[in-house]
Amino acid sequence: MGFSIRWAIVGAAAIMALLMAGAALNAEPPPGSAAVPPSLDGIALALPGAAAVTVPSAPDAWGGARTGIEPTLSDRVVDYRIAATLDPVRHTVTGRQQLTWRNRSKVAVRSIYLHLYMNAFESGDSTFFTEMRLRATGFRSGGLGVREGEWGHIALKSVTQGGSRVPWWFVHPDNGPALDHTVVRFDLPQAVAPGASTTIDTDFVTQLPRVVARAGYFGSFHLVGQWFPKIGVLELPGERGATAPRWNVHEYHLNSEFYADFGNYDVRLTVPKGYTVGATGELQGAPVEKDGMVTHHYVQGDVHDFAWTADNRSAPPLEDTWTGPGSPLVAIRVIYPPEYAASAAPTMKAAKDSLAYFSKTLGPYPYRTLTVVIPPLNASEASGMEYPTFFTADGFGEVRPGTLSQYMLDITTIHEFGHGYFYGILASNEFEEPMLDEGVNQYWEGRLLRERGQLIYATSSKLAAIGVAPRLTDFELSRMAAPRDAPADAPGQNAYDRLQGIGPIYMRTATVLHDLEARIGKDAFEAAFKEYYRRWKFRHPSVADLREALAQASGQRATVEDFFARQMYRAEKVDDRVAEITSVEELPQPGTGEAGGKWIEQGGKALDERIDAQRKQWKKAHPDAKPGMGPFPFRTTVTLRRSGAPVPQTLVVKFADGSSETVRWDMDEKWHRFSWVRPARAVSAELDPQRIHYLDVSKLDDSRTLAADHRPALRWTSDYAALFQLILSLIATV
Repeated sequence: MGFSIRWAIVGAAAIMALLMAGAALNAEPPPGSAAVPPSLDGIALALPGAAAVTVPSAPDAWGGARTGIEPTLSDRVVDYRIAATLDPVRHTVTGRQQLTWRNRSKVAVRSIYLHLYMNAFESGDSTFFTEMRLRATGFRSGGLGVREGEWGHIALKSVTQGGSRVPWWFVHPDNGPALDHTVVRFDLPQAVAPGASTTIDTDFVTQLPRVVARAGYFGSFHLVGQWFPKIGVLELPGERGATAPRWNVHEYHLNSEFYADFGNYDVRLTVPKGYTVGATGELQGAPVEKDGMVTHHYVQGDVHDFAWTADNRSAPPLEDTWTGPGSPLVAIRVIYPPEYAASAAPTMKAAKDSLAYFSKTLGPYPYRTLTVVIPPLNASEASGMEYPTFFTADGFGEVRPGTLSQYMLDITTIHEFGHGYFYGILASNEFEEPMLDEGVNQYWEGRLLRERGQLIYATSSKLAAIGVAPRLTDFELSRMAAPRDAPADAPGQNAYDRLQGIGPIYMRTATVLHDLEARIGKDAFEAAFKEYYRRWKFRHPSVADLREALAQASGQRATVEDFFARQMYRAEKVDDRVAEITSVEELPQPGTGEAGGKWIEQGGKALDERIDAQRKQWKKAHPDAKPGMGPFPFRTTVTLRRSGAPVPQTLVVKFADGSSETVRWDMDEKWHRFSWVRPARAVSAELDPQRIHYLDVSKLDDSRTLAADHRPALRWTSDYAALFQLILSLIATV
């Protein structure tokens, strides 16, 4: 997205006004206008390019595995008490926040770091918009330009500790643009001793942008996410590869999401009367009305974020309940606009199905609420965003079985719910290791759809009526969308430093995990993931922690470690093929031989006549024989070639008499030749007949026949046609 000179001038003027206001309030130079002094305690920051961790966390990391006998689900580090008021005309949220933070480390802390995520949208000079201009690979912008009056920001009005003013500085942990203000450092007047807590009082005003990157407003609709000053994570030795205490805070990148400590949220939201409100957590009693404003009080423990929505156009919410083994009774609300009434009931069903599946395959859903919000028409940029116990889905005016709209509605609901486990309960670092959320979640949604037998019908109701309804599975879609021929970025790479953009985090990770499941077995893989969830729920696992859980629980350490080394920490191409198949009669050959004490020479015309006679005699004796059979055996040779990483392959060769040979190719070599002498000619040779290796560059060259057979090409061509149709349909719905 580009910016005109006019908008650049307007944005620069707005920035300067905010900086001057901040200087007056804090009685210090405008942040960014002077050199930032060193932190008061010397605690380091996570490295700008940090990515997948290779060393497993210590057993006692984050307080150790949760056993269920603790008084709280998580080891709560933070406590937020926020009172916020929405002005739906100015699209602002005025807030007063009391943040209590506990120092888990063994050193005194004097400087703390917080995210001011909404400042990503204050100007084109933020890290977010700078990367958008330079890379043009974002998945969170919707391709929309920001027009005059549509920027967003978060302004700190007052910051105090125990009544004393707290000086603050904008910092750039990732060496981003000087005018990026998404990370701030508070230098505390009073140190926080090891094991002690401190409370920081902050008054702030958040200006919501016109909906962008899954947050903001459109008309009366407000999706309020990443709207308050949120403290970063102080990681300790033995946690996610840390060897000393370090603050893990990153700028808000174009393709990054979030990372925060678990805690408790007590939030009062005041909105004009007539607005429907939905939020993270449980509503505490009936809303209270005063002077035309209504205050809604929400509380939720053991989460690491809080988001909410307010709109005066919403239809009466659809409400239902769900429960399952080990879970409490869950109150479900679907908030939707009148134009998408047809989407409410299908969304509720998909949400309940997701609750059941994730609870069964990972662990019981632990919260008592789930709120799903369907954004209104022309606010699709707000769709598909996850927060604890709260997410936004997709909406359609018409939802018919066997159409793309049904798939999009279901998959968005399933995907965003799944984040409640991988982003919410497991709480991985989405800056540095996004595959643990986005990628694993993409894979798990594919498992759910596979269990349901649900296909992607890449068509509309009108096209389906005339018989145009190409179909494919979710895993096939992931495979086709994943870079396989020349993958540039390992799934374990961070979210913001990627040559091929954000897509491979989803699609290649899902494909990698599909192949690993096929290698170690569906049941073993699911049991291993249950163990991963058991160990790391309400903690913050790394890629190495996932690797260790899968290796130990599956009992197949060598396979898991090799797979992670090649396909998680790196991205190696897989490209095996059947290079050649031949099947030739083993005929009597000319030469000499001893018979009756004499050396007799056979060959020439006499040998040819002998061969012909044997053939005629055999055909007479076998009038119903299939083609490819005869009096002489056939030597079949199959040559395999490899142009990528070694994977264990199965080769099946079929013969004209209906028999077959099945062999394994497990060697780390560039080629191999198999040969058999059989009574019948070969018909075909096929690698990976069970389609275990979705990472393979091309499935077209996995098989060969002696006679031309176009069916495999037609099979895969139809899949690509389906993908093309899917893309066209998606474009048409925007």
